[in-house]
Amino acid sequence: MTVGTSSAPGAREVRGQSASRSDDPAELGFDPDDLPDGLVVADEHGHVICFNAAAERITAVRAADALGQRLEKALPLEDLEGRRWWQLTDPYGGLAIRRRQPERNLLLPGGREVLVSARFVRTGPTGPVSRVVVSLRDTEARRRTERSHAELIATVAHELRSPLTSVKGFTATLLAKWERFTDDQKRLMLETVDADADRVTRLIAELLDISRIDSGRLEVRRQPVDMGAAVGRHIQAYVAAGQPADRFLLRMEQPLPDLWADPDKIDQVLSNLIENAVRHGDGTVTIDITATTSPREGEDVGTSVTVSDEGPGIPEESMNRVFTRFWRGSKRGGTGLGLYIVKGIVEAHGGTIEVGRAPGGGAQFRFTLPVAAPAFMA
Repeated sequence: MTVGTSSAPGAREVRGQSASRSDDPAELGFDPDDLPDGLVVADEHGHVICFNAAAERITAVRAADALGQRLEKALPLEDLEGRRWWQLTDPYGGLAIRRRQPERNLLLPGGREVLVSARFVRTGPTGPVSRVVVSLRDTEARRRTERSHAELIATVAHELRSPLTSVKGFTATLLAKWERFTDDQKRLMLETVDADADRVTRLIAELLDISRIDSGRLEVRRQPVDMGAAVGRHIQAYVAAGQPADRFLLRMEQPLPDLWADPDKIDQVLSNLIENAVRHGDGTVTIDITATTSPREGEDVGTSVTVSDEGPGIPEESMNRVFTRFWRGSKRGGTGLGLYIVKGIVEAHGGTIEVGRAPGGGAQFRFTLPVAAPAFMA
């Protein structure tokens, strides 16, 4: 690296020497200002020789003021207990085998929190430090994740409270006053307890699904799936529950490719999409099953399922948010987690899902799965 003689654009004089926002980009092979994270580099004497644009933005310190300064003065960091970090970590002293500081939360003057990690570049295995390379990251992304987790806990806690209160109330009443109720009254209360217990079970299952989706551990147990029969079962269940049979229209293109997928998880996807169409849409709920181009590279054919309704549809400005956590349309109840889980299940199968406007003006959800046939069938 050439320090103090840079002719790169942005070079400036600091304390009588030529200093630049970064080391010579031609020698580095890249421009430090192009990095998304803050980059601060100090030389063997502890003087700052690189202070990129992201570091300026994160610290609110101008590169012209930082270059040439001692590292601890240009970047005065404290830990969360108010101790000066550079004195604690002592990059130029201490153990000669140290090569890095793992990422941790530190405070800038004014109390602004940043994520800091450092690398100590040595001339040999136990040689003196020739460079200290510091990476800075804003904590906003982490805070957004933490807020999302807090919202998830608050939402689920709220959703669990109602059915658990009902279960507790009815069981306590029955235990205390069993003889006072008729058989019909007992049956009604027990049916309510059973329904609320099912609701709690579904919420817990949603939590487990979200955990597996977020960690990439959602398992898919592939078996042959008859998509037409699976959709037919859901339609029959709605008709048995009182929905008019002519509210549903199932159209299947023939022949369909043999589909290998997880039957339980595909049922979960169909249940959510059809329930949304029935509950929040109007008119006929149309389900189209067709053969289409596979979303998986190397496969020619896949299976596509489209669920459409004739209701008010989803506003254009909301379509890019429907698969995010906690999204609810107007007048929609529930946790707002269903479509997030649907997207996770479809993508775990190697498929894709999209939302749009149906020909009748309502919402239209379309997911496509690769056939995913086992190798022995090839």
